[in-house]
Amino acid sequence: MALDAKIPKGPLEDKWTNHKNTINLVNPANKRNIDVIVVGTGLAGGSAAATLAELGYNVKAFCFQDSPRRAHSIAAQGGINAAKNYQGDGDSTYRLFYDTVKGGDYRSREANVYRLAEVSANIIDQCVAQGVPFAREYGGLLDNRSFGGVLVSRTFYAAGQTGQQLLLGAYSAMNRQIGRGKIQMYNRHEMLDVVVVDGKARGIIARDLVSGKIERHSAHAVVLGTGGYGNVFFLSTNAMGSNVTAAWKAHKRGAYFANPCYTQIHPTCIPVSGDHQSKLTLMSESLRNDGRIWVPKNIEDVKAIREGKLKPTEIAEENRDYYLERRYPAFGNLVPRDVASRAAKERCDAGYGVNATGEAVYLDFASAFMRYGKEQAHVKGLDENDDALVKKLGQEIVREKYGNLFQMYEKIVDQNPYETPMMIYPAVHYTMGGIWVDYNLQTTVPGLYAIGEANFSDHGANRLGASALMQGLADGYFVLPYTIGDYLSQDIRTGEIPTDTKEFEEAEKSVKDNINHLINSNGKHSVDHFHKRLGKIMWNKCGMARNAEDLKSAIHEISDLRAEFWNDVLVPGTADEYNEELAKAGRVADFLELGELFAKDALQREESAGGHFREEYQTEEGEAMRRKEFQYVSAWEYKGEPKDAVLHKEDLQYENIEVKERSYK
Repeated sequence: MALDAKIPKGPLEDKWTNHKNTINLVNPANKRNIDVIVVGTGLAGGSAAATLAELGYNVKAFCFQDSPRRAHSIAAQGGINAAKNYQGDGDSTYRLFYDTVKGGDYRSREANVYRLAEVSANIIDQCVAQGVPFAREYGGLLDNRSFGGVLVSRTFYAAGQTGQQLLLGAYSAMNRQIGRGKIQMYNRHEMLDVVVVDGKARGIIARDLVSGKIERHSAHAVVLGTGGYGNVFFLSTNAMGSNVTAAWKAHKRGAYFANPCYTQIHPTCIPVSGDHQSKLTLMSESLRNDGRIWVPKNIEDVKAIREGKLKPTEIAEENRDYYLERRYPAFGNLVPRDVASRAAKERCDAGYGVNATGEAVYLDFASAFMRYGKEQAHVKGLDENDDALVKKLGQEIVREKYGNLFQMYEKIVDQNPYETPMMIYPAVHYTMGGIWVDYNLQTTVPGLYAIGEANFSDHGANRLGASALMQGLADGYFVLPYTIGDYLSQDIRTGEIPTDTKEFEEAEKSVKDNINHLINSNGKHSVDHFHKRLGKIMWNKCGMARNAEDLKSAIHEISDLRAEFWNDVLVPGTADEYNEELAKAGRVADFLELGELFAKDALQREESAGGHFREEYQTEEGEAMRRKEFQYVSAWEYKGEPKDAVLHKEDLQYENIEVKERSYK
């Protein structure tokens, strides 16, 4: 099948405007006769459902949580990017576009990314109008802070709970439409299949998670805003319920999957403490604004710390290795996530990890306390040489900016981060891969759309911090509501889609057969037993460091594990009741299929990209080139229409960057 990205002609800066001017539309009277299903109610799905209903479409929205407020978007802490240049520090639409493409190792679709940068400013206005309590400066203007991989401050934030506040804004917009009857809300429902009729997505099969009832739902189009699949690694920063099922079922119905092996390895996660853990906790990247990352210079100090004979605060400044500041002086601690993660792994692999497992580095705020404290002492006319006073004043400023994050760290680790440095280590977070979509966000199945983290288009091999919320809301509020009309304009006379057709019957039967197989398996091992084993294969052989031998081994191991799962899994209870273990079993079954594709994709990529490096091709010269890339902001010049909607060596002129010529579709 030939992939047609449907990218408009013309210069990047004109593509979206021209596309909106020429796209097919549905008139308001006809929208009342068209149904749209939206699966997922996070920032992407929630904003899409609210906007489509506001436009006049009849929307059915589905989430497996007890409320849209529980969507995993609520976990986002640090902020949302937008090119408003409120700081006057040189930001622009082009620079946000440039940083995003560059931060993704030049593997994003640049037309989509430029559109994302264009609409980013509108998102902030929309959310302020909804009442989102963004942080403000003393004069009342919206505040900004920096995130990794950029040289400007463009991240808007609401303390350490930006995702929660943005989600409440989208949820409020949804609730208004639910009250008007334009959105039918299906809480505690999980999509288990897409129904394709005459080549078009015409509905879904869903399971009521409370009663176990299997339901048919029809529509003229289906939109997936179901997030990422980081839980294929078992241990990740994702909520325990986050899964790939909706996207994977769409894939099995003909929607192509793109870049499955590109995983965001987040550098500021609380380290693993043991095999008892079921998930990991993320510390916001915003902490890297003021926290400095280091390990001891001397291996003797490392050993003493691990043995409890030495405290990190007792190590002199000259005996600390602030390795990010040393390697990447232009960006320092605010290098992109993939760079920071690889660097932390390299230091720990070299033996400088500071916790009992040897897999942790320090994130230290001592310098920030003194810097902010001296400024406050000066403003208040107090003694700037009183270190105790200065530290106390500085801690108060940091508490205002990051207090809830510090509190969360202390509750989990039982250490006071105001008195001793935090410990962090890279962990699985976001997934850049997902369902392939064209410029209109439509998959290879007509009428089936994927938005937010569920699609692949915007972040290449690595996502810059604070860009997930930006993409989710951009797709839901400002892109999909335009582009879906181009498809639905052909359906104004179609009428209601019936659910008593053979396509719905076959899809429902397939879902029931899978459920019955799981319930009647009567094996010996729990679902988590298989999920943990899959996670260890994925992290050890498909994680940050990869090589051909391990990837080939992983493919066979996952295949064998999948066969064992279907023969030996134990799912207690019945199918016609609330059965969380059954729901989990279905999700793990899909992870076991995705995992094999993931490993096959990684095997084909004989390259180092994003948070991953191929050990066979990892050379000192190559790493030196990557360091140079972020030490100096390398320039590149766009030279015309891209081929297959991806960047190719002949389409761009790079400075100090080697790019393999291949298509990342």
